[in-house]
Amino acid sequence: MIHELLLALSGYPGTIFTWNKRTGLQVSQDLPFLHPSETSVLNRLCKLGSDYIRFTEFIEQHTGHVHQQEHHSIQTNQAGLNGVYLRAFCTGLDSMLQPYRQALLDLEQEFLGDPHLSISHVNYMLDQFQLLFPSVMVVVETIKSQKIHGCQILETVYKHSCGGLPPVRMALEKILAVCHGVMYKQLAAWMLHGLLLDQSEEFYVKQGPSAGGAAANQEEDEEDLGIGGLSGKQLKELQDLRLIEEENMLAPSLQQFSLRAEMLPSYVPIRVAEKILFVGESVQMFENHNHSPSRAGSILKHQEDMFATELHRLKQQPFFSLVDFENLIDGIRSTVAEHLWTLMVEESDLLGQLKVYVTGTREGATPPQESSPREVPPTGWAALGLAYKVQWPLHILFTPAVLEKYNVIFRYLLSVRRVQSELQHCWALQMQRKHLKSNQTDAVKWRLRNHMAFLVDNLQYYLQVDVLESQFSQLLQQINSTRDFESIRLAHDHFLSNLLAQSFILLKPVFHCLNEILELCHNFCSLVSQNVAPLDERGTAQLDILVKGFSRQSFLLFKILSGVRNHQINSDLGPDMTLHYTLGR
Repeated sequence: MIHELLLALSGYPGTIFTWNKRTGLQVSQDLPFLHPSETSVLNRLCKLGSDYIRFTEFIEQHTGHVHQQEHHSIQTNQAGLNGVYLRAFCTGLDSMLQPYRQALLDLEQEFLGDPHLSISHVNYMLDQFQLLFPSVMVVVETIKSQKIHGCQILETVYKHSCGGLPPVRMALEKILAVCHGVMYKQLAAWMLHGLLLDQSEEFYVKQGPSAGGAAANQEEDEEDLGIGGLSGKQLKELQDLRLIEEENMLAPSLQQFSLRAEMLPSYVPIRVAEKILFVGESVQMFENHNHSPSRAGSILKHQEDMFATELHRLKQQPFFSLVDFENLIDGIRSTVAEHLWTLMVEESDLLGQLKVYVTGTREGATPPQESSPREVPPTGWAALGLAYKVQWPLHILFTPAVLEKYNVIFRYLLSVRRVQSELQHCWALQMQRKHLKSNQTDAVKWRLRNHMAFLVDNLQYYLQVDVLESQFSQLLQQINSTRDFESIRLAHDHFLSNLLAQSFILLKPVFHCLNEILELCHNFCSLVSQNVAPLDERGTAQLDILVKGFSRQSFLLFKILSGVRNHQINSDLGPDMTLHYTLGR
C-alpha cells in the first residue's frame, strides 16, 4: 500500500486513494485491514496530496506544462487570469514543489530497500510540508478568487511572506524573486530603451494620463459675493480653489505615460516609481525623436550596459533590497536629469527663452490665439494671446497647458496695462481742458479718474515689481543653482503657480472684483473720450453709475483682501498684502 500512497501523493490516485474534485484525495472507506488511527494518518497525508494536485493543476492552467500526466479533469483556461507575472508565479510555485517531489523519490528508494517501512515514517518524512502547503494554497486561492493580476501578484506574495513561519517565508520569498525577474526585465526595457513591454497591462507604468483628477473642475462660479464683507463659506471656497489650482499646476500637463497606482507594490515607494516614470519618459522621448546624434548624444551617456549589468545583479539577488534598488534608480535618474539640464540650459538656451517669454508678457507682442472650447469665443482685445513655437526638447517644459497658463497671465496683464494707458490718456485730455471753465460734474469726473488711476497704477506696479520681477529672479537663481532637470521643472511649476496666485488669478472673488474694476475704468475712459464738451444729462447719469460702481467694487476688494489676510489662508499671500495696504490707504 505504501507504493499506492506514494503514487497518490505524486498526483496519481487509484482505487485505494481516490480523487474527488470537491473533497480532494481521500482513503477509500471500504478497506477492512486499516486501523482507524492509520486511516487518520493517511488522510493527513492525503491533504498534502490534494494540495499538490491543486498546485499542479493551477500551474498547468496558466503555463501549459507540469510534472505529471493528465489523470483528472483540468480546466485549460480560467477567465481573467493571465500575464507574464502569473506565469512567473507558476514557475516559482513549481520550483517550490521540487523538494516535495524529491522527498517522494527518496521515500520510494527507501521503500525499495526496506519493504517494511511504516506509514508513520512516510508521515515523518513529509511533515515539513504540512505547514507549507496550506499557507501557499491560501496565496493561490487569493489569486484565483480575486483575479490578482500583474504586479499585484508581487504585493500578494509579499504580504503573505511577512508571516512568522520560516519555511513559508523562505518559500514565498523564492517565488517572489522569480516574479521580480519579470519586473526587472520590464524596468530594463523601459528605463534603458524607453520601451513599455506590457501587452497585458501588468506594469505600474502605463501609456496615457493617470485616472482621476478630471472631475475636480466641474463646479461653476455661482457665488453671490454681496457687499457686506466675505462670509466663511466664501473664504473656504477661496482656499479650496487655491489648493485645487496649485495641485493642477504642479501636475504634469501633457504626459504620454503615467503611473498605474493600483499595480505598484507597497514596498516600492511612490517617489521611486516617479523616478522610474521620469527616466523612461525621457529615454523614450530621445529614442522617438529624429534629432542630430552629434548634438543630443545618448541620454544615458553611453552607460546603458553598466546600468543593465546592475539591474541583472539585482535580479539575481534572492531578496529584494529597497536600498540597493533605489540607489540604482537614483543613479540612472541623476544621469538622465543632468543630461537634460545640459541640453536645455546650455544647448537650447532655456534662460534666453524664458526671458523672451516673460518679456513678451510685459511688452505685449500679441498675435491672435484660439480660445478654449469651454469659453465663449472672445472678441477684440480679449482675443489677443501669445503664440510661441517651442523648440525641442523644451516642449517637455513648455507644454500646451503651461503655455495656456502663460496666456491667462498675459491677457490679465494686458488688460491692466491697457486700462492704465487709457486713464493716462484721460489725464492728457484733462490737462488740455484745464483752462476751460469747469462745473461740479467735471470735478466729480476728474476726482473719479484720480481714484481709478491711483488703484490701477499701484496694481500695475505690484504686478510688475512684486510679482513678475521678483518671481522671475528667484526662478533664474534656482535654475543656475542646479544641474538637475527635474529641479528646473519643479522650480518652473512653482514660478508659474506663484504668478497665478500672487496676481490674484487663482482667487476667484478677488480676480472677479478686479476685472469689474478694470471694466468700470474702461467704460469711464470711453465716456470721457467720446464727450469732449461738458457732459449732458445722460452722460451725467452714466458718470453717477460709474462712481457708485467703482466705490462699491473698491470697498468690496478691500473687504475681501482683509478677510483673506485675517484668516491666513496661505502663507504665500504675504506679498499680496502689499497691494492690500496700498488700496486701503
